[in-house]
Amino acid sequence: MKVSRIAAAGSAAGIAVLALSVPAFAHVSVQPQGPAAKGGYAVVDFKVPNERDDASTTKLEINLPADHPLASVMPQPVPGWKVEVTKSELDKPLESHGEKLTEAVTKVTWTAEGKGIEPGYFQKFPLSVGALPEDTDELVFKAIQTYSDKEVVRWIEVPQEGQEEPDKPAPVLALSAAEDDAHGAAGAKAGAESASADGKTETAASASGDSGDSSDTTARVLGVVGIVVGAAGVAYGVLAGRRRNTGASA
Repeated sequence: MKVSRIAAAGSAAGIAVLALSVPAFAHVSVQPQGPAAKGGYAVVDFKVPNERDDASTTKLEINLPADHPLASVMPQPVPGWKVEVTKSELDKPLESHGEKLTEAVTKVTWTAEGKGIEPGYFQKFPLSVGALPEDTDELVFKAIQTYSDKEVVRWIEVPQEGQEEPDKPAPVLALSAAEDDAHGAAGAKAGAESASADGKTETAASASGDSGDSSDTTARVLGVVGIVVGAAGVAYGVLAGRRRNTGASA
């Protein structure tokens, strides 16, 4: 009985690890290329996977947070995509570098000029943004994804702490602590503008080796480990059972 319990425990452990390693349902997300510190500037990537087998993603709309308007928003050119920047009047003027701004970018839209993001691929859309607010720990960007068959998916549900992730979560950018040195923020701004100006972007074909997908690799490794642990538990139980039966018959 003890051997059987050990084998069952090994199998259960393997199944549990494998279940935990299954990647989460893919959705539009946002990640900074470097630090995204409060009060500083950053380049952020909106990662858009194509979740359909029979349609391509042909349009992406990113709505910037109205409660924390950003004075500077610059898209990086993405080959095969046309970009449109929409500005709107602010309810409250925004002060930036000693000047008061009465309008700010509220939406950035990318529209495919070709096939778009085909099934089985993803694309990154970079934005240089700043100065990042100092009175919040995160920024929520609501995204709208349009497919070639006219289907529209709205990634606009705001995740709530302590609750399960919603079906259509909005991309959320976590902000780190403000830089102690004022020059650090200026340096981040310069780096962001430089990255935006060079016109380089990562295509879906080359994205499979991107370091940002290390979590997927980790999940696969954990899955393999889980299978090995489960199989080892089963094998041990079977061999131990055979030895016990052999000893009893002798």
